[in-house]
Amino acid sequence: MAGREQDVLRAASMYYLQDLTMETIAKHLGTSRSTVSRMVKLARETGLVEITLRPTHSNAPGLGQRIREIYGIEAYVVPVPDHSSEVERLEQVALTTARLIGTWFDSNMILAVAWGTTLSAIARNLPRKTTRGSAVVQLNGAANMRTSGVEYAGDLIAEFGRAFDAHVHYFPVPAFFDYAETKEAMWRERSVRRVLAQQRRADIALFSVGALAGGLPSHVYTAGYLEAGDVALLDHEGVVGDVCTVFLREDGTYRDVELNARATGPSPRELRRVPRRVCAVAGDAKVVPLRAALRARVVTHLVVDEVTATQLLLDEPAAR
Repeated sequence: MAGREQDVLRAASMYYLQDLTMETIAKHLGTSRSTVSRMVKLARETGLVEITLRPTHSNAPGLGQRIREIYGIEAYVVPVPDHSSEVERLEQVALTTARLIGTWFDSNMILAVAWGTTLSAIARNLPRKTTRGSAVVQLNGAANMRTSGVEYAGDLIAEFGRAFDAHVHYFPVPAFFDYAETKEAMWRERSVRRVLAQQRRADIALFSVGALAGGLPSHVYTAGYLEAGDVALLDHEGVVGDVCTVFLREDGTYRDVELNARATGPSPRELRRVPRRVCAVAGDAKVVPLRAALRARVVTHLVVDEVTATQLLLDEPAAR
């Protein structure tokens, strides 16, 4: 091991295992506090240090436990100050989710990733971890009438691939087809079937829930993916949000929602085939669609900020 790598290992060991301050470590190593800070950060980024997070009850006693009891899932509740903005809450959830994914995803695994505002935040916070024989696959198409979706969704998926040194499988189809018959025909194409096969083999699926409105409206509702008539139809059908561009009612039903026949994301039934299904959520507007996703049983692991988790339980009849 080179001298630099030895110093990084020593600094990380003293910081994480011996609980020494950076000032103390700097004196031991004969360097500056800022250099120690950089070495500790490098240890995380290169995978020398892996931070394992366990479900937390946060500052509100029993939040995670209550979510687990009601929904039968693992809940990671991220503590945030009550006065935090939705952007700040999202950033904390994204950081926690990124670290969890870095812990769970490893060599010879497939990670299926949706796209959206929350997923973009997660991608920015991913740790660097070298894997072998792994792959990242896009879960739903991203093209619409205004854009091919390649720059937005493609860059996001590519960031996951770079973080884990994994092979990337893009899904070059629209978010929604104009006609259900077109989707049925495309799903018979070998190039599309290859991507669908990768999705079905995924070990981990990572996604959020989409909300029609709110402080941080979801990308699918703000970037030209839906026409005004589509939104009106969704409202008429009682839709409250989506998972991977498949629309859900508050009770978790989705099969007879008209637009779902044209959506390219996996249905809840298909998504439930993935062993570990990680949903990251932050924001007041996400409470109702999150409940819909939980009732559709698409989530096995939830990462949520404390404020959103509290609201979820306050509004949940089963919690009373």
